[in-house]
Amino acid sequence: MNIDFNGKKVLVTGAGKGIGRSLCVALCEGNADVYALSRTQSDLDNLQKECPNIHCILADLQNFADVREKLSELPNDITLLVNNAGYAKLEHFLDVTEEAFDTIMNINVKAMLIVSQIMAKKMISNKCGGSIVNVSSQASMTALPLHTAYCTSKGAVDQLTRMMALELGPHRIRVNAVNPTVVLTDMGKLAWSDPKTGDPMKKQIPQGKFAEVKDVVHPILYLLSEKSDMINGVMLPVDGGFLATKTLK
Repeated sequence: MNIDFNGKKVLVTGAGKGIGRSLCVALCEGNADVYALSRTQSDLDNLQKECPNIHCILADLQNFADVREKLSELPNDITLLVNNAGYAKLEHFLDVTEEAFDTIMNINVKAMLIVSQIMAKKMISNKCGGSIVNVSSQASMTALPLHTAYCTSKGAVDQLTRMMALELGPHRIRVNAVNPTVVLTDMGKLAWSDPKTGDPMKKQIPQGKFAEVKDVVHPILYLLSEKSDMINGVMLPVDGGFLATKTLK
């Protein structure tokens, strides 16, 4: 299925690495006008070398005032948004610090709320509708060791997605989430390449493998497109069946 985003403008957060970077490249290849937000200038520079026409936005999502200022300057006719930026720090429940919890919630949830509010108001003002995709995780739907703060934040992302779908739907703005398992980004490979940690998780996935970046990018492209016009408020697992096994117990 070919998806053409010609004439569409899209904002992607966490665009410097991993899923966000690959998504930006795919959107550019699909003729979209892409606005890429990252906190790392070198990552944006690298991305622009591959996609010369991309619009780069340097901003730290924890600096809410800066984010509001940068996004207020964007065109009002951006109708697509992907909230991809995320942060994780693995700690046992008894060791979770306030600092780590606040950082994870600020990046994974509060920044998503703020970015979505700003961009949704633009979509409402131009009366053309839109589509928003939030990158959540399988961690939103099941408990994972050492993931207390992360699981909590992604549970909040799922509920935020539902509320956005409910209250933005009347404005013809659809909101959905993708919920990947372990994804083999550079960071994912570093964290899960050790058989001691990777193999036990992989054994819980019926397909017996982790997700590649493209496995997440492709569903996001579909959810952004008009081909998913009646899909709204959905949490889409991209997990090789991991969550299906949890419902059997």
